[in-house]
Amino acid sequence: MDIETIKAAMEAILFAAGREVKITEFMSSLELSEEEAISILNSLASDYNAANRGIKIIRMEDSYQMASKKEFYNYIYPILDKRNKPNLSNAALETLAIIAYNPKITRSQIEEIRGVNSDGAVYKLLEYGLIEDAGRMNAPGKPVMYKTNNEFLKKFGYSSLAELPELPKYKLDENEQIVLDEFEEPEEAPMPGMGTEENLNQEQK
Repeated sequence: MDIETIKAAMEAILFAAGREVKITEFMSSLELSEEEAISILNSLASDYNAANRGIKIIRMEDSYQMASKKEFYNYIYPILDKRNKPNLSNAALETLAIIAYNPKITRSQIEEIRGVNSDGAVYKLLEYGLIEDAGRMNAPGKPVMYKTNNEFLKKFGYSSLAELPELPKYKLDENEQIVLDEFEEPEEAPMPGMGTEENLNQEQK
């Protein structure tokens, strides 16, 4: 098949699937190498992003998905979802950030960092599908570990955790208190808040 036919086939697969489609699935269906599949998928995504369309193609780790553009959220939400709009508290957002920067972290480790009980925040993040079970730590009691998932990447507009903003450098003083090193005033946070209509776009197909 020529490139344009392959693109059309990928478009059809993404539309019909209505979910994340793994790169390996495209490779198997279209008999492509991983490099070819990624290159053509990225080209197809660029076509959508450049065009005046209501949908786009997004990448999350090793998968791609067709999704609506966030500027059309207000038109989509009243039709497809009558539930109350989810809202994350500052505690939940803080917990989410800790998990994003520390994949496979346990609840007790989260609480060590935050200094307060985090049961409610973890349950809320699980309810919204932004984190998931990452197995159990090989330690007494076998505590559950948590990590963010593709839903987190989709909601916050990242393709992978490697795109998270770099944390400021720090060191501990003699009192075990954090001392920022080479600290610069941060720019506007690239991660959207979870409390606005625009940033709560469910990325419906």
